[in-house]
Amino acid sequence: MYASVRDDLRATLDEIRTAGLYKPERVIGTPQSASVAVASGDVLNFCANNYLGLADHPDVVVAAKDALDRWGYGMASVRFICGTQEIHKELEQRLSAFLGQEDTILYSSCFDANGGVFETLLGPEDAVISDALNHASIIDGIRLSKARRHRYANRDLADLEQQLKDTQDARRRLIVTDGVFSMDGYIAPLAEICDLADRYDAMVMVDDSHAVGFVGPGGRGTPELHGVMDRVDIITGTLGKALGGASGGYVAARAEIVELLRQRSRPYLFSNSLAPVIAAASIKVLDLLESAGELRERLNANTELFRTKMTEAGFEILPGDHAIAPVMIGDAAEAGRMAELLLERGVYVIGFSYPVVPMGAARIRVQLSAAHSTADVERAVAAFIDARATMAG
Repeated sequence: MYASVRDDLRATLDEIRTAGLYKPERVIGTPQSASVAVASGDVLNFCANNYLGLADHPDVVVAAKDALDRWGYGMASVRFICGTQEIHKELEQRLSAFLGQEDTILYSSCFDANGGVFETLLGPEDAVISDALNHASIIDGIRLSKARRHRYANRDLADLEQQLKDTQDARRRLIVTDGVFSMDGYIAPLAEICDLADRYDAMVMVDDSHAVGFVGPGGRGTPELHGVMDRVDIITGTLGKALGGASGGYVAARAEIVELLRQRSRPYLFSNSLAPVIAAASIKVLDLLESAGELRERLNANTELFRTKMTEAGFEILPGDHAIAPVMIGDAAEAGRMAELLLERGVYVIGFSYPVVPMGAARIRVQLSAAHSTADVERAVAAFIDARATMAG
């Protein structure tokens, strides 16, 4: 049987390669940092989610090493059997306090967190209203639930209001949005979304994976940025980006929501506990965030410099001021080719194409970090200019 399946799979893979949509995985031979080693040598890293440069911070590394000695390597169990250590409860309490929520529950990833919310909270008599550009994990999580599914155009408040009007017969309604849309760097208008939720008696959920740690005056994410920390009912996020960059996710929410998730959320009940070493290192990251104002300022300065220089050089960058700076290319093959030329010039970036972004909207998503120097940013801009000239022939 597999012989025929194999031929079909090979044909599909060939089609992906021919369309320029194949996604190779480059092997890094160093810790995650502003500069990493790949097969071609040392390169500047402009594609990691290492926003604050904490992935290899010495204090985080020491905290992880100490945790191995005290707590061991893994739990070999789920939370409700024998997989809950003091370190897990401490991290949940710290995240709750940092995000201004009543309680927090840890997951093995934010993908699992988003996968465990909707099925637990919503049934056939309920409705979920989701932004059209929400992350794949939200889309998949919604599919697992029996709730009625509605979408509104990206950040389109008029469309959202219409969806709320169309679902007034639902028992419960949940508006769900990314805080920052990862392929565009756009920020959701949370204050206006909360206003609509109040008007139409709906709950609000935000996946703030690309914001917590560095967006907002205290780095508490888009709810803090928009002054609605007390109006958002559910926040999901990851420990795998600005908060140290390892892995793990969480749901921070109203107390009753978290309590029900502990009883019914399948990715929580049937997955091993977060490794204690990650929990301990994440607590150290939260300690560092208390005095991370300089890191956030450096990240903002690097972002502004890159966006300004690239715009002056004639590149199309989606508007905004987030550290995600999408350089629009259009054609998938051209985006892949430019990424290769940039790697040759010592700048590591990735071309994003369908199905990660819409067909014909390929781009190179540049991600700035506080770990980058001004010289790093200027070198990246120069590499883009040189690569474009090479492609123009």
